[in-house]
Amino acid sequence: MIILIPAYEPDQELISLVSNLRDADPWITIIVVDDGSGPAFQDVFDGVTRLGCHVLSYAVNSGKGHALKSGLSFILERFPGHDVVCADSDGQHAVADILAVGSRLRGVAASMVLGCRTFTGAVPARSRFGNTVTRWLFRLATGQGLPDTQTGLRGYRADMIPWLLTVPGQRYEYELNLLLEAKHAGYGIDTVEIATVYLDHNSGSHFRPVADSIRIYAPLLKFLGSSLSAFLVDTVAFLVLTSLTDSLLLAVVGARAISAAVNFMVNRNLVFGHGKEKSLRSAASGYVALVLVLLTANYASMWSLTSLAVPDLPAKLVTELALLGVSYAVQQRFLFAGRSRAAEAAAKDVTEPAAVESHIPALAPAQFQHSRAGNRGNQPTNRFRRFR
Repeated sequence: MIILIPAYEPDQELISLVSNLRDADPWITIIVVDDGSGPAFQDVFDGVTRLGCHVLSYAVNSGKGHALKSGLSFILERFPGHDVVCADSDGQHAVADILAVGSRLRGVAASMVLGCRTFTGAVPARSRFGNTVTRWLFRLATGQGLPDTQTGLRGYRADMIPWLLTVPGQRYEYELNLLLEAKHAGYGIDTVEIATVYLDHNSGSHFRPVADSIRIYAPLLKFLGSSLSAFLVDTVAFLVLTSLTDSLLLAVVGARAISAAVNFMVNRNLVFGHGKEKSLRSAASGYVALVLVLLTANYASMWSLTSLAVPDLPAKLVTELALLGVSYAVQQRFLFAGRSRAAEAAAKDVTEPAAVESHIPALAPAQFQHSRAGNRGNQPTNRFRRFR
């Protein structure tokens, strides 16, 4: 097992973490990725180098996702066949929990093990809110429930690393993308309960609330943007058709047909990553069926709520919000889900030779602008396990 720690502007907690890991297991291999922290943090990285870590560095901060991919690329090249446990550098993951994730990884069939917090005690409001929203998004998109979708403590089996390098994302969104894509790729997820630790109200976090939240919630935000654009198209088309015809029915139906066509093409080509994996005819047929079901549900919901004396506007808002979530879940999980790897393999002629997939994508080249002298990069593997 290898411990991979991405670090950006770390404090002494990183040295303490590495020292405690060494005390627990002197021979464990630890790789730290300096994500462009700069000269001011040289002493911290020198400290972990003296403790026997292999430190990979580059000059410009590129994000947590990039740092993880850089470390995984290095592990795939230098330590093939080794499982990996990724931990944060700020001291919020206890050594016992890190080792517990590694132990669970060796004992279960799942390819990924998450160290999940319970969020009890004094938890910063930002962290509690962020995890609640991403849990909801994850369940909506995949149908799976996870107690902690934002945990940085994760274990990956060795045979999963090539796939990890193909998942998009360079910053905090990368870890959520892994969860969203895992089921489609055929990888199982297991969990281990860990302590909830926030040092000094999580002041050491480099998470940017606005920019990084937009990246993390991009799948849902794109869907909301697509839905809003469809609403605007529907409104404009309705006004135009009303002025050209005397038929309200024709205006309503025509406007909805135009807006639905626009919404379908935007969702298939821009919103859902696997939208083009199904044929246009199959996807269009499913979308038309979904629209008809949603229209029926919309009418039934409005009739029920207004029958209970709920005013029209609140009834409309409740109905539209509920059906928006249903529409997103159905399109993400079924309509534009594409085919899983298992289905693709079953569809191939067994007599055809299997295609060779590149394991080192351009997303995370195993290149570093400089490597610290203490890394001993050209020495045998067993030298990396030495400490003082």
